[in-house]
Amino acid sequence: MTEIVLKQGAEAKLYIGNYNGTICLVKERFVKNYRLPELDKTLSKQRIKAEQKSAKRCKDCGIKAPKIFHADFKERKVYMEYFDKAITVKDYIIEIQKDEEQIKLICQRIGNVVGKMHENNIIHGDLTTSNMLIDKNENDYELIMIDFGLSSYSTSNEDKGVDLYVLERALISTHSNLPQLFDEIIVHYKESYQASDETIKRFEEVRARGRKRTMIG
Repeated sequence: MTEIVLKQGAEAKLYIGNYNGTICLVKERFVKNYRLPELDKTLSKQRIKAEQKSAKRCKDCGIKAPKIFHADFKERKVYMEYFDKAITVKDYIIEIQKDEEQIKLICQRIGNVVGKMHENNIIHGDLTTSNMLIDKNENDYELIMIDFGLSSYSTSNEDKGVDLYVLERALISTHSNLPQLFDEIIVHYKESYQASDETIKRFEEVRARGRKRTMIG
C-alpha cells in the first residue's frame, strides 16, 4: 500500500496505513538526530506508551479516543483507529465562528470532555483545538481526543491547572477573534468535574505566573 502522508510535525508524521487488513492511521516518531541516541530512544518509547495508556483510559471512562491497534517500539510506530471524515476542532470553530449557538455547543463539549478527563486524573499535556476532532460521520458531532504523547496520569491539581493554562493559551493564539471561548468552556468544565474548585484556583496561580514571566520578558 502506498504511504499517504497526512501531516508531518516536529516529532512525528501521520499517514494512512494497514493493520491486519484494517485501514488505520499510523503515527511514526522519527529519529531526532540532534538528541543523544539513547535519550531519543527513551523519549520515543515514553511517548508511545503514554499514547497507548491515555487513549485506553479515555475510552474506559467514556471519552472518545482512537483505538490503539498496535505499538511497534522498534519502528517507533503506533497503529490506531482512523476517522476518515473527522476534522480538527480548530478547523470546525473557524467554519462556525459566526454561529453563536454552535460555538456555545462546541464549548460545552470541550468543557465536558476536559472536565471528565480531569475527574479521572488524565492529564492531556497538549490541550489545543488541533488535538481534538469532530467526526462528521456522527450525527451529534461527538468530540474525539487525540495526540496523547505528552499525557500522564496525575491526581495533582497543579498538573490539571497547567493543562487548563495550555488550553487557554492555545485558544488565545489560535482563535483570538473569539475571546469568549475559554470562559464558556470553563462553565461546562465545572459541570463535569465536581471537585474542580481547587484545580481552578491552581490554574489562576499558573496563569498569574505566566503573566509575570511575560511582563518581565
